[in-house]
Amino acid sequence: MEYLDFRSDTVTQPTAEMRDAMASAAVGDDVYGDDPTVNELQDYAAELTGMEGALYVCSGTMGNLVSLMSHCARGEGVLMGVGSHTWKNEAGNAAFIAGVMPYPLDDSTGLPSEESIRASYQPKGNVHYANTTLLAMENTHNSAGGLPAEVGPFSRVASIAHDFGMKVHVDGARIFDAVAFFGNDVRDYAGCVDSIQICLSKGLGAPMGSIVCGSRDFIDRARRYRKALGGGQRQSGIAAAAGLIALRDMRGRLADDHKNASALASSLSEIGYDVEFVQRRTNMVYFKTDGDASRLADLCKKKGLLIGPAGQGRIRMVTHIGIDGGAVSRAAAILKEIKAAGA
Repeated sequence: MEYLDFRSDTVTQPTAEMRDAMASAAVGDDVYGDDPTVNELQDYAAELTGMEGALYVCSGTMGNLVSLMSHCARGEGVLMGVGSHTWKNEAGNAAFIAGVMPYPLDDSTGLPSEESIRASYQPKGNVHYANTTLLAMENTHNSAGGLPAEVGPFSRVASIAHDFGMKVHVDGARIFDAVAFFGNDVRDYAGCVDSIQICLSKGLGAPMGSIVCGSRDFIDRARRYRKALGGGQRQSGIAAAAGLIALRDMRGRLADDHKNASALASSLSEIGYDVEFVQRRTNMVYFKTDGDASRLADLCKKKGLLIGPAGQGRIRMVTHIGIDGGAVSRAAAILKEIKAAGA
């Protein structure tokens, strides 16, 4: 059976151009810094974000982890939102690998609140607490509905952290969805922070990999931690070739995902599903179900539709390069049929 796959934008398939580029990529040993395609990707990412350097890593989780390790010494603290990917979905690696103390912040609006930052910040000098040296944010914010942060509020939150002497890292796995939504420049966000992680394998369509950008000193530290985590790859230009196409050529199509997600949200609301309101919708639709979310997912799968349970009675559907307007209509028809059957 051929499925309509709305589980995530991680399920995207590489384009024919990406496959051709991977097959013909010039490669070398990246641990030695000799892979020309990886170097080209890193140089392009640094230029695009206005950062001094960039590092190609295996995944967004690895990118966030090496960033935490590069900014924080063991035993220090990092402020992060309780709804963020770094807090909820990265296997607790900040604590058990990086050895840093996560301090939870209220990020229910998509950004950590100023009040929670001020309340949670711990300065040096008090032996009872882990000194907080980093603020980690997420943009777009997945669990808040794929909510993109505007540059103004984003910059203000980063400035508060900098005023306390902290560094700021942003999990920008989907940062170009925010850029596409507002029509601004990624430098507007990158210029507010000390490091940024950008995923190449979600809406941008590459088969794997993320890029981390920051200062030269930061990238030097991150490269060492990438190696320590087993992320030092050899002829990785084969994968980086697809990432280069993703970063150069695929950013412009993200607005299509947003349009399809809005159409899906409207259709599901008309059918009678309780769709979560998002002030600024990008490529995600969350809705509630009275029954078990996993059961609804199973029923959909039997009819050729893959959706993502996202907690008790909550479903997530994500639009991406593999989903067009016809797929949205067919998905809505399947969910309408299931709802009419009383499931």
